[in-house]
Amino acid sequence: MMDAPLLALTRPLTRHGVSSPDGPSPEATAADNMRQLVQLRWLAVGGQLVTILLVRFALGVPLPLAPMLIAVAALAVANLASLALLPRHRVTNGEIMAALLVDMGVLTVQLYLSGGAANPFVSLYLLQVVLGAILLRPWSAWVLIAATGLCYAGLTVRSLPLVYPRGLLADTADLYTLGAWISFLLIATLLVMFIGRITRNLHARDRYLSDLRQHAAEEDGIVRMGLFASGAAHELGTPLASLAVILSDWRRMPRIAGDPELAGEVQEMQGEVERCKRIVSDILHSAGEPRGEAMESVPAGPFLDTIVAEWRATQPAVPLDYTRDLAGAALVAGASLRQAIWNLLDNAAEFSPGWVELLAERQDGELAITVLDRGRGFGEAQLAGIGKAYQSSKGAGHGLGLFLASNVARRLGGRLEASNRDGSGAAVSLILPLVTGRGERG
Repeated sequence: MMDAPLLALTRPLTRHGVSSPDGPSPEATAADNMRQLVQLRWLAVGGQLVTILLVRFALGVPLPLAPMLIAVAALAVANLASLALLPRHRVTNGEIMAALLVDMGVLTVQLYLSGGAANPFVSLYLLQVVLGAILLRPWSAWVLIAATGLCYAGLTVRSLPLVYPRGLLADTADLYTLGAWISFLLIATLLVMFIGRITRNLHARDRYLSDLRQHAAEEDGIVRMGLFASGAAHELGTPLASLAVILSDWRRMPRIAGDPELAGEVQEMQGEVERCKRIVSDILHSAGEPRGEAMESVPAGPFLDTIVAEWRATQPAVPLDYTRDLAGAALVAGASLRQAIWNLLDNAAEFSPGWVELLAERQDGELAITVLDRGRGFGEAQLAGIGKAYQSSKGAGHGLGLFLASNVARRLGGRLEASNRDGSGAAVSLILPLVTGRGERG
């Protein structure tokens, strides 16, 4: 997360008015670094103004007030322009270099008007150089160093000397020592404050890039599993069709039709075969559709009611408590979300065959679909790896259910959360965004 602004004139960067919770991208990091420079420039505006007025009116040192105050005003105007442009476009390396060059130019003007290289605040050049070394590309940092060296050399050759009043002439050496000490303390404080904050921005950017690489690896795994599942679905289609025909013939056989027990078992077998055929059809349909094309906005309540009814029909021996509070709620859903919820219910029933609960409710503008059980819960290593492939206590080759559910939630703009319940059991939640502007149809 970005550090809170030091000054009230700066605001956190938002996208469409909403702060991004996902960690900064490289573009957002560059904007955050520019914002740190804006904050530093406001301190420079205030510091220069106070110093000029203090030296002129408290110490009585004559200064060219008009040009010095114009330079301060120019720096403030440049800062206001940066604030206005910051949210509207992508910050580039050249813009950061230009901002540092503007700061260095204004500092050079102020030093030229107040003693040149003999001014103890000339060491503030080092602050610009250090910031450039951290924020800029190498070639840009060298440009900044060259410009700083030229300005410093120019100040040693030409500047307006300070004329001290007679009462201060004896204390000139002490004033220079005091000024050098203040300059050192100021540079040290600003370096600690701003370099620490900029470093945290860069570390956050690195974490963001690491997460992107991890997600890319997971997406690659999903693609490979999808190709495998699609091939398997094609192969399963023929035997399932054959089984459906055979079972239909069996039901018409007099010996089976006359035996209610056998007829019931054949009917149950037909139902399971039809369910397998629907699963195969969903796999083939998903493999043939571009991502997101098969998704649609649906009322959340009826969508979950259908899933619960179908799951209860296939797991009649497992008690399922179902509670929902979703009046007017709608979400973007499709076959993949239905399968993800089904997988969560199957996992809970496997570890807790005596009781499973599905709870659906609104939470802070989102839809939380939670599956609870009374099993043994998750281990610490499992909780740390929730949503990763093959993280399961059931052994090698298992653990795809939570992995696929996590990726389905992420593609829909949500997330998967898991925890252990007090006492015993686990709770796994799909947190999904709600669709606004549509009511639920009962």
